Amino acid sequence: MIAIHNSPEGFHPRWIAYCKKKGIEFKLVDCYSSDLIEQLQGSKCLFWHHSQNNPKALIAAKPILFALEHAGIKVFPDFKTNWHFDDKIGQKYLLEAFNIPHAKTWVFYDKDQALQWTKTTTFPKVFKLRRGAGSANVRLVKTAAQARHVIRKAFKSGFSPYNRWGNLSDDIRLWQMGKANFNRVLNGFYHLLFAPNFASVAGKEKGCVLFQEFIPGNTFDIRVVVVANKAFAIKRLVRDNDFRASGSGTILYEKELFNDSWIALAFDINRKIQAQVLALDYVFLDGKPLVVEISYGFAPGGYDPCTGYWDKNLQWHEGPFDPYGWMIELMLNENARNFDY
Repeated sequence: MIAIHNSPEGFHPRWIAYCKKKGIEFKLVDCYSSDLIEQLQGSKCLFWHHSQNNPKALIAAKPILFALEHAGIKVFPDFKTNWHFDDKIGQKYLLEAFNIPHAKTWVFYDKDQALQWTKTTTFPKVFKLRRGAGSANVRLVKTAAQARHVIRKAFKSGFSPYNRWGNLSDDIRLWQMGKANFNRVLNGFYHLLFAPNFASVAGKEKGCVLFQEFIPGNTFDIRVVVVANKAFAIKRLVRDNDFRASGSGTILYEKELFNDSWIALAFDINRKIQAQVLALDYVFLDGKPLVVEISYGFAPGGYDPCTGYWDKNLQWHEGPFDPYGWMIELMLNENARNFDY
């Protein structure tokens, strides 16, 4: 029997549907309950797709999952998949330690050192908060003066993890594109006055500042998702008059848009990181892919139109597939988690 966190969001409904289809015994548990350990009795493993925008998950998810894994209980996501989730500082050091091709990133924990750096580097640079998805907390800093303003704020009042005006702008843009209903726009106006609960739980980011090299000329990014020894990909176009592709809402899926070498690189990266699921975001410099961010989670609806997937031998398999079922099988069959592709 497997245990699945009882939630209608994220991967959970897909996991439940796969178990029902395949006759896999499962039970729903409440990962926020104080008696979670009792609920897990008789279960082989726990599945929990936690989000960076859930205030309870911000507090509880990683400590609970790490504690369970420490005690020998199999979990999804596990430590190697999860510890760097929604943590761009952790990702910087991980990518550097494994010598993975990536956009160069600087992080400073001292205001004076950061200010001095602005005198010796070139601009523009990309400023990012440690947390956040969909490019909500990403901006282009075009001059040293702008960078110094960002640095002083980072070491004084800090930054909210929720960008009120930026999120409202995205809500309106997606509604105009027909990719969101008007209730989302109304919700964005509401959050101009009252930030979502996760923002107050997470608190302001202050005491450090992170910049990433700006790679010009990219009109899209590529996301490759690796699950064990299979991979699939999407191409996201940048927003109009912007440099950001994540969260743009304009996604392309045709196989001919993707180079097999990008997929091979994703497999190679996951041989090093050894995540159960690894989503990699690439931008390109002189035609060569550079990783700008990694994650384990993604919004399922954005990947349903994928036209097929690659196996570990880079063979293409045309047609619908179920990556959420792959995750279940990965946990039930340890041999499926083979990083020697």
